Amino acid sequence: MTGSESTSPLDRTTPRFDSVQAVRDALRDVDYLADDGIAGVAFLADRLGKPVLVEGPAGTGKTQLAKSIAEITGARLIRLQCYEGLDESKALYEWNYKKQLLRIQADKDSDSWNEIHDDIFSDEFLLTRPLLEAISADDPVVLLIDEVDRVEVETEALLLEILSDYQVSIPELGTIVAKQIPLVFLTSNNTRELSEALKRRCLYLHVDYPSLEREREIVLAKVPGVTANLADQISRIMRSIRQMDLKKAPSVSETLDWARTLMLLNVDVIDEQTAKDTLHVLLKYQSDIAKAAKELSVEK
Repeated sequence: MTGSESTSPLDRTTPRFDSVQAVRDALRDVDYLADDGIAGVAFLADRLGKPVLVEGPAGTGKTQLAKSIAEITGARLIRLQCYEGLDESKALYEWNYKKQLLRIQADKDSDSWNEIHDDIFSDEFLLTRPLLEAISADDPVVLLIDEVDRVEVETEALLLEILSDYQVSIPELGTIVAKQIPLVFLTSNNTRELSEALKRRCLYLHVDYPSLEREREIVLAKVPGVTANLADQISRIMRSIRQMDLKKAPSVSETLDWARTLMLLNVDVIDEQTAKDTLHVLLKYQSDIAKAAKELSVEK
């Protein structure tokens, strides 16, 4: 793994998508129902070689978008799950110190420290983490940097540096330049404001809760055996619940859990009692459940 042998990422090759509609159709084939906004940003990310910053409420399909793009392009998904305290050794690379120590002990009678040094600081002793793995990959890659708003500003600066040039400098090995530009998706739940520099580097996409019609389509696509009538009832009730002042509005994944629950209970028509009895599948705070139950009673 040497930087001098790598080609510039600007030399990257064939576009992955022919058109915005092609992206939308391909995503639909893997049951990700994208609108033109989502498909258009994915298309431009490929053509411009830019990362995509995907913001929006938790559970609206931000992470699934990256997974679905990897699936339709046949690319390997590399995921960096962000968290408070994430540092360079977990995001980029670190040396296998135990293995290096064993090699030094094995070569303790060697007369040349330079030979030992060159040996232990080689690819054999390098532990690649997601960012370096994506940069150095020979095969097509989708890099998912999930919940980037959870990291500290210093780690965000590291991400910005790598995504600006698609290269990594390792003092002992030199500069490793990407052989291709990976498709990069950064997701954020807006728990903190990201830097303007990172935002400038990325294309921006906001993924909100789906419209009534789109959520109905998602339920039909994702829940085997559900009827069009039940999917319509579910999507209408979900819209009503999300309009309430809740601690946490239910996500799309919770909509699907609710649909599967109703299927298991052999429900064809969602009456007031059924809705109240199953609210715990949708809502995860007792205050939200009480508020939704009251509102559903009023609506009836």
